[in-house]
Amino acid sequence: MMITQVISSMTVTLCMLIDNIVIARFLGVEAMAAYGYTQPVLLAFAAPGAMISAGIQVVCGRTLGSGDKEGTDSCFTLSVGITALISVLGLAAVLLFASPLCTILGAGQATPENSVFFLTKDYLTGFIIGVPAFLFAQIMVPYLQMSGNRTRLVSAVLVMTVLDVSFDLLNVLVIDGGIFGMGLASSLSYYSAVIIGIGVFFKKDCIFKLKWKGLDPGILKDMMASGIPTIINQLSLVFLILLLNNLLRSAGGHEAVAAYSVISTVGNLCYAFCNGNSSVALMMASIFYADEDRSSIYTLVRTMRRSAIALLASVTVLVVVLARPIVGFFLDDPYTLRLAEEGMRLFALCLVPCALNTTFKFYYQGIERVKLMELISVLQNLALPAIAALVLRVLMGTTGLWLCFLFGEGSALLFIGIYVWIKNRRISLAAEDFSLLPVTFGVPKEDCFECTVGSIEEAVEASGNAIEFCRAHGIDKKTGVMIGLCIEEIAINTVTHGFVLDNRKNTIEVRLVFRDDCEIIRIRDNCAGFDPVHYHKLHLDDDPIAHMGIRTVVSFAKEAVYLNTFGLNNLMLRL
Repeated sequence: MMITQVISSMTVTLCMLIDNIVIARFLGVEAMAAYGYTQPVLLAFAAPGAMISAGIQVVCGRTLGSGDKEGTDSCFTLSVGITALISVLGLAAVLLFASPLCTILGAGQATPENSVFFLTKDYLTGFIIGVPAFLFAQIMVPYLQMSGNRTRLVSAVLVMTVLDVSFDLLNVLVIDGGIFGMGLASSLSYYSAVIIGIGVFFKKDCIFKLKWKGLDPGILKDMMASGIPTIINQLSLVFLILLLNNLLRSAGGHEAVAAYSVISTVGNLCYAFCNGNSSVALMMASIFYADEDRSSIYTLVRTMRRSAIALLASVTVLVVVLARPIVGFFLDDPYTLRLAEEGMRLFALCLVPCALNTTFKFYYQGIERVKLMELISVLQNLALPAIAALVLRVLMGTTGLWLCFLFGEGSALLFIGIYVWIKNRRISLAAEDFSLLPVTFGVPKEDCFECTVGSIEEAVEASGNAIEFCRAHGIDKKTGVMIGLCIEEIAINTVTHGFVLDNRKNTIEVRLVFRDDCEIIRIRDNCAGFDPVHYHKLHLDDDPIAHMGIRTVVSFAKEAVYLNTFGLNNLMLRL
């Protein structure tokens, strides 16, 4: 999942990177500076997209984790409607107020000698045409990921990248459309990605359906509330970039802003690894939290922390070693090149703490520690680096401004550690402590039976162990045997028909939970998609002896819910 999410996180970044290289090589330093001045607007539009996307991951994670199909459809429908509304209003606002907006961004006044102003306005106009696709591409990513359509997601990103390169080169070599054409090229590539991805949602077996009737308004409230931490995160970045652009311009002129534009663009590519890791953490934390699955959350925290360090340590080494050729793709002016090379190396040092900070804060959002996530976002993306920039600029000039990223990320990581140690009343690096789960979270271990099945023999053994588990909890003999039979029937059916048809290493995860009001069986496997609940409905009028296993299981349950999430079959039986 993380590999796919990293690639999808590059949806925006790749186009920005390509634009940056072509603008610098073909249109010059002033055009590069103009591109840099537009970055806060691009981030400002990314903010509502990121907010809705995060809301989708949290709310859909909960509805899918609890088997709430109506809630899932409400989330999907409302997110599409709100994205369309924001797209129209945002597009109109920027086109109407483009000139004063460029001045606010730092491009200066609209005077004949200030060509940077007009270049900034041209790029902004070309890019803003693609805002609807830009926003829809962002919300499409979690839906494609959750529905298991990772191949379609990667295909959309690859096609978008190829077309953006083609349109950029066509613009500068044939059409001579200037920087407006560069923005328009990005817009067209975003539309291509959306066209490729949107076909999934018209398939009959898609788990997400547009249903305008019976919408749950509470879902909208939850989705917006879940997305607010992310928009705080994005807006903090917008204000930081505005501050740094002004400090850099006063310290090193438009050349320093152009150098920062290069660093920011390459940095966004590096951040894709941070965002990929953290997005998966958010989605899975939401599902496991809704399922009250303590052991899976502990495993998630260990895994996400380890992958953040390993991934970004490798990226840091590559960027430090290859800083000169990387910035050389963008720049040939000696002074700007020197500024960018130094800044790139110093910026790379912040990537590992950034990955840990970003992953932890989105994980905390997934387990409903929203205030903590918001506090980390403001500290990480605005307060701490801004303080460092203001102080270090006086002491070290532009070098100090490049170091503000390391100071901000390092200090934010230290804050997380201190917060966790205070909460747990001890200094520890254990995943269990950093998970910050309350003592009362989830079902007590003694009331939960879990096992993994990989063969028919293991399915029979799991059934027997489940019966013994029921007996130990005072469940009557008949009910205990039926629970064991449900597990055995579904597991054997999956091994017999699912394992044979799939070349992957197949496993079945069985979880039996006793709660005050009911018993719940959850059976999850990674075989080809199969919905036993729908299959049972289709064959109600068949011979009563046929399909006896599935008939018995579904009939025994008070409620049987099937969902296919992340490409996994999930059957939940409430008894």
